[in-house]
Amino acid sequence: MSDLPASTNDLVAPMPVLPVAVLNRLARERLEAVFPLCWVAGEVSNLSHASSGHVYFSLKDSAAQVRCVMFRNRAQLLGWRLENGQNIEARVLVTLYEARGDFQLNVEAARRAGVGHLYEQFLRLKDKLAREGLFDSSAKRLLPAFPRCIGIVTSPQAAALRDVLSTLRRRAGQVGIVIYPTPVQGDGAAAQIAAAICCAGEHRECDVLIVCRGGGSIEDLWAFNDEAVARAMRACPLPVISGIGHETDFTIADFAADQRAPTPTAAAELAAPEQVALLARLAAYRLALRRLIDQHLNQRGQHLDWLAHRLQSPSQYLARHQDNLYKLQRRLRAGLLQANAQARATLLGLTRHLLLIRPDPVRQAGHLEALAARLRSAWQTTAQARHADLELLSAGLSHLHPAAVLARGYCVVSNAQGQIIRASKALEPGQQIAVFFHRGRAEAVVLNVSEEDGIAFAAPAIASAASPE
Repeated sequence: MSDLPASTNDLVAPMPVLPVAVLNRLARERLEAVFPLCWVAGEVSNLSHASSGHVYFSLKDSAAQVRCVMFRNRAQLLGWRLENGQNIEARVLVTLYEARGDFQLNVEAARRAGVGHLYEQFLRLKDKLAREGLFDSSAKRLLPAFPRCIGIVTSPQAAALRDVLSTLRRRAGQVGIVIYPTPVQGDGAAAQIAAAICCAGEHRECDVLIVCRGGGSIEDLWAFNDEAVARAMRACPLPVISGIGHETDFTIADFAADQRAPTPTAAAELAAPEQVALLARLAAYRLALRRLIDQHLNQRGQHLDWLAHRLQSPSQYLARHQDNLYKLQRRLRAGLLQANAQARATLLGLTRHLLLIRPDPVRQAGHLEALAARLRSAWQTTAQARHADLELLSAGLSHLHPAAVLARGYCVVSNAQGQIIRASKALEPGQQIAVFFHRGRAEAVVLNVSEEDGIAFAAPAIASAASPE
């Protein structure tokens, strides 16, 4: 019984105790992990712009609301100002503000409600026309440098028209203007804009066409995102400039036009060169041309003076050349005389040299006979010396001949195999040997062998049989 727990509380495992900060952090991490970035639609309320640049507001619908925050770095990229009552679509991160434990949405981007659908339509149409080659830069036409007439497709009540007209009046008052009125907003505006562009292309009253409109929301500019307008621009035989909205606004018409201007005023500046600048350039060209003409005339005048200085009468020309001819004749005559004298002196020198080196037959014959006598005497002396050397060599050779050695009393001993015996130790008693003398040979048998040096003149201890060979 002592092993039982004292109370039922001891049967439950102890639970960890979490601080509030840890609990909120775990909840935030779980929310951010479970909910990816998503789009949330609602109405803006309780909007507050903080001095730090952050924007705080609530998104609500008929059943609920949620707190939202848009940090400064995101709010600066929005491009328009949030206001209470606006219906928007926000791209958000679902999270928890740990300091207060408030459930909130961190807004990454926002757009007006319905804009997302329109933007998707814009992208699909842009991609389609781009694949067809409607936006290729190679198909773009150059704007005329000096247009005589400019066409404008826009609404007569639009402020953009007044900006374009004032800019053209200021820059190029001499250029004619034709207005093709058309609504630029609302139902059917796209078809009427396309018809106005086609009308301008058919009449060809102008050198360049401006399609313009002032700024506005994407819904206000939607007429210029129509496929019919883009195709009308590309089919128009006139170069087309688009000046639609503000610098940050881009429409399908901007991509289809030959030249895009950020504003209607910039479109007018692109269409017509500034008259003051043209007059200044013309004055500069006139001054440069005048300088070139003056410089050319001065150079030609100087060349004319030089030619006049060189020009002289034919009699003077002939007299001068006749004097030159006389001088050349005198120089030629003096040159010929000098050349003849030099050649004559050279010939005399060669003659004397030839006489000096001409051979004397009598003297040369005596010299030849003296050389022949010297040759004969030298030959006889050399022959006698060579004959004496030959006799001396012959006597030495005869003295060294084996027959001469045998004649002096020596003999040659060989064994039965014909090998010459040079030492007594090569013999054995009873061995047959042959002894060769100056005249004849003898066969002998060795009786005794001694290895003493020197020649013994006692009777030989061999038995021999003389042979007349």
